[in-house]
Amino acid sequence: MKQVRKIYDRAFKEKAVQLSYERHNISELARELGVTAPQLYKWRKEYEEFGQGSFPGNGNLKQTPEQELIFELERKLKDAELERDILKKAIGIFSKNGR
Repeated sequence: MKQVRKIYDRAFKEKAVQLSYERHNISELARELGVTAPQLYKWRKEYEEFGQGSFPGNGNLKQTPEQELIFELERKLKDAELERDILKKAIGIFSKNGR
């Protein structure tokens, strides 16, 4: 029989990580929360690595704030290059018609 995959929201994971730092017995905490201890350790590791960028949701990339900034700047650069290319073509068209 196929197991159903449990999905935990971001708030639950962040609270679980916070509690795991406050408690000494991770296995006991994991049982109380209904997760496995390795899952809790995985969430802790992810939170340490990505901070607020942790647990982005299904299909979204985990990124540090610096990576998010780079991604946003690259997107803006592509938009600016596309706009520049369009304007170059428009100048070429209008300068031919003006002769």
